[in-house]
Amino acid sequence: MINQRIVFLLWVASFVVLTDQVTKHLVHTGMAYGSTIPLIPGLFDLTHVHNPGGAFGFLAGQSELIRKIVFIFVSGLATLMILYFYHRTPMNFLWLRTGLALIFGGAVGNMTDRIRFGYVIDFFDVYWKTWHWPAFNVADSAICVGMGIFVFHVLFKKLPEGF
Repeated sequence: MINQRIVFLLWVASFVVLTDQVTKHLVHTGMAYGSTIPLIPGLFDLTHVHNPGGAFGFLAGQSELIRKIVFIFVSGLATLMILYFYHRTPMNFLWLRTGLALIFGGAVGNMTDRIRFGYVIDFFDVYWKTWHWPAFNVADSAICVGMGIFVFHVLFKKLPEGF
C-alpha cells in the first residue's frame, strides 16, 4: 500500500508541475517571445520572457553549459533536501507538508524547463510605472508560497522533532 504522506506529496507537486508546464506551453506557443498582453494596465501584464539565469537573473551571463550544470545540481540538491524534510514532517503538520510539497513541485517545474530549453519560461510581469518586479511563473509562485509557509512554521510554530 502506498503511504498517504507520499500520495499527498505527489498530488500537490503534480498539480504544481502540471499547471506550471501547461501555462508555460501556452505562453511559449501562443505568444511571440518578448510580446506583452496587458491584464491590469499599469500593474500586471503577461510578458513572454526567458530567464537563462536563476532568481533575479543570477548567472545569466554564464555559458549555457555552466548554467545547466549549476542549476540542475542545485535544483537536484534542493529537491532531495525538501524530500528529506518532507519525510521527517509528521502527518499532523498539514500546512508544513503542503508548503514543502509546493516547493518540491515548483523546483521540478523549473528544472524541467532548464533540462528542456536551457532557460526558464517566465510570463507574470508585475510593475508600477517604470519599476518592474522580475518576471516569474507558476513554479516560482509555488516556491514562494511554500517558502512563506515554511518560514511561518520556523518563526511561529514548533517544528517537528529533529527538523
